Amino acid sequence: QVQLVESGGGLVQAGGSLRLSCAASGRTFSSYAMGWFRQAPGKEREFVASCNWSGKSTYSADSVKGRFTISRDNAKNTVYLQMNSLKPEDTAVYYCAVGLAAATMRANRGMDYWGKGTLVTVSS
Repeated sequence: QVQLVESGGGLVQAGGSLRLSCAASGRTFSSYAMGWFRQAPGKEREFVASCNWSGKSTYSADSVKGRFTISRDNAKNTVYLQMNSLKPEDTAVYYCAVGLAAATMRANRGMDYWGKGTLVTVSS
């Protein structure tokens, strides 16, 4: 059974940092793209960042460019999201996903598996 489990969320002040992790189990995802999405209260889920199987090709939403960095460790079947200079508008539930292509995930398509999410709250 495939599972994606996010961790690392919490409450942080504006300007602070958090590092999210997503551990995958049930199969190996080293040949798949992985990514992060988020959903704020009352809003639709939106793309945050994705990376290809090696982690060398990445995509980020304009709203997080220069602040968030996606990376992965295939030996650990884990993808990370380093979030710096956090803003109150980054408050959301953050979801990890697996898909076939990082570019397709940027278009909010092609996700095969989802985690249950981790809550990030940024206070002003």
